[in-house]
Amino acid sequence: MGDRKIQVTSGHRCEQVIGVRNKPSALFRYGLRFLLQQVHQGMAEYTLSKLPASRIHSVFRLPAKKVPLCSWPRPVFLGEADIRRWQCPFASSRYPCFLRKAAAAQQSSTSNGRIDNDNHKSFGGSVDRHTRPSLSSAQSAGVYHEAVMAARPITPQESLGEEYLQHVDSEHPIDELIRDAYKRHEHTLQSASHDLGTAAARYRERRGRHPPPGFDLWFEYAQNHSAMVVESFFDRIDKDIAPYWALDPEQTALRASTWLNTVRVRNGVAAGTGPIKKWAPPWLQLWTDLINEAAPHLPDVDMPFNYYDESRLLVPWETMDGLIKLGNDGKVMPPVEQVSSEFSGLKAVDRVRDQTDMYEPKWLTRNIWDAVRATCPPESPSRHVKQYDAMWERPIFPDRDQHFHHKGYVRNFTAAMDICTQPHLRGLHATLIEPQAMLTSQEMIPLFGGCKLQSNNEILIPGAMYLAESAHFRVTGTPRYSVANSWSTPWSGKQARAVWRGISSGGNATEENWTHSQRMRVVEMLDGRKVAAMEARDGIPAQTFELPSAERYPHVMRSHNTGIGSWIESVGDVGFTQLTCVDGTDDQCGYMQETFPKAKKLSFHKYFDYKFLPDIDGNSFSGRFRSFLQSTSLPVKATIYAEWHDDRLTPWLHFVPMDNTQQDLYGILDYLTRDAKGDKAAQMIAEQGAAWAAQVLRREDMLLYTWRVLLEWARVVDVKRHRLGFVGDLVD
Repeated sequence: MGDRKIQVTSGHRCEQVIGVRNKPSALFRYGLRFLLQQVHQGMAEYTLSKLPASRIHSVFRLPAKKVPLCSWPRPVFLGEADIRRWQCPFASSRYPCFLRKAAAAQQSSTSNGRIDNDNHKSFGGSVDRHTRPSLSSAQSAGVYHEAVMAARPITPQESLGEEYLQHVDSEHPIDELIRDAYKRHEHTLQSASHDLGTAAARYRERRGRHPPPGFDLWFEYAQNHSAMVVESFFDRIDKDIAPYWALDPEQTALRASTWLNTVRVRNGVAAGTGPIKKWAPPWLQLWTDLINEAAPHLPDVDMPFNYYDESRLLVPWETMDGLIKLGNDGKVMPPVEQVSSEFSGLKAVDRVRDQTDMYEPKWLTRNIWDAVRATCPPESPSRHVKQYDAMWERPIFPDRDQHFHHKGYVRNFTAAMDICTQPHLRGLHATLIEPQAMLTSQEMIPLFGGCKLQSNNEILIPGAMYLAESAHFRVTGTPRYSVANSWSTPWSGKQARAVWRGISSGGNATEENWTHSQRMRVVEMLDGRKVAAMEARDGIPAQTFELPSAERYPHVMRSHNTGIGSWIESVGDVGFTQLTCVDGTDDQCGYMQETFPKAKKLSFHKYFDYKFLPDIDGNSFSGRFRSFLQSTSLPVKATIYAEWHDDRLTPWLHFVPMDNTQQDLYGILDYLTRDAKGDKAAQMIAEQGAAWAAQVLRREDMLLYTWRVLLEWARVVDVKRHRLGFVGDLVD
């Protein structure tokens, strides 16, 4: 990447205008936007314009009211950059960068803008105090100071430090996975769209249709809120909507409108409808408030949603395959003159809704695995494997790598969630054994939800739990997985341990099946005393897991050849704060109490005093994940649930993926804790994840995703759907 020159000037008091000479790369744009956002909590205005006379290509403007006096953004990865004439001093750096000594503006003018070449490399520590100009002197003298921020793309090797390259052992498999992740993410950044024409063209190329009407207003909001628009980020929407192109639009619209809990948009206003029990979480309110932010720009539309934790639609593979083929056969991109930008509306639906009963499909209430495997392709490994019935026996684990592994570790996180290729999960995940609530249909009905198995057929939207934790919204009675206090502890001050607290949720635990639950497995695996007891000569087998084999994880055994129990005792801090089972809680679950003594509760913000944050499914997805990503601690994630954000996160760069058997857990922790190289890798992933989450997992990004879902949904239930589209970019 060539040099990028940035000039920061002060228009009045603290207004800042940043001009970028030459065309900035996607990586550079991402870094600059995040840099500004860190202090300004979201830019009030972002414009992109070419100014040939001054040779300024891009302009980033921040009004004075959005610029806190003397709070310069913390540095992150950009591209080579000169930053000149900045008004406020650098704060302590949380992200890797290079800083050069500052010089007074008077010195800069006499030296033709040059500054000395002493570099100070920072990995989360404070900038040398001698490189920081005095704020008071700068203000009183009215001068600005000059600095250089490094920022050509920093490779993982550089950012992880010298230890990363010079480790005494041969290269670890995780080293390869991190480098591969970095390359994939760099490619993603290059495909961002920065103008409406490009965004619409990429939509047509990828979807085979014109964008829906309203796409221009959607993209305008994205630009005004500094959102990264990468078309692949919305692949999930296309997959979720696809089968509805084969269904009757009028019938689908009526079924959506008569569902029990619905967010209804009419005349630019969203309203939630449906009975809500007193004990129920306020998901309806949260989703309604989010949609109301876009409602003035939305057509009339109904969003029926699933109020259960568990997903509810499991349509057999043959049915889904037929629907998708039929929908694809009807895919058209009509000429511009035949395209309509006006939705038909839902007046016909509104006239009959009150006289129409809610459509109630046939519900299944037992044998979840049989319903799940019916959604798998006929040739898939899980399709013909029956329900696991040996619950009294200890769980059985695969003894070799799966197709999505690389030398024992997850390479393809999406494939690792695919139940159809992993029949062993039917006895290793509580959802597939006995979910806490099972009310499942094999019929394709309109339904939205915050998560689903890859086999499920709901339309994904951001989980309401993530809206509850948003800094812009607080709801009494919801779990507060807030990241507000997570930045207080620098990486060097965090404990090098894995922390987890929670309840033993995840399904209906019984005396027969509890040893097969994912949460029980992780808690027992990280109990060093239990592991040490297993390693004794007459060791007692674990209830929920097997020790990993030396053949698959040789690094673990080499590092801890005298036993891993004492090591696990030093790196694990986990436990259940409450036991839950089909019989009740705690004392009613006596068959689990001996294995899991009650752990002391831990305030959520205390999690961020630890370096490693295991994240495990409960009854469905984990509502902690977004906060974990936003923090500067490292999420270690295992899940079988797909979510809205999956296409915009890169495993091994933004978080550490873990297999759903958790057989790789010891290998992951060994790599991250055994030496300085692993610690640098952990810090890099944690900080890259936080930076990226601040760019693509904001409330604004959740709104944009939901907004686009609703544009697509409104079109697919419209009687003239094949002619509806946005073609404004194609009209002269």
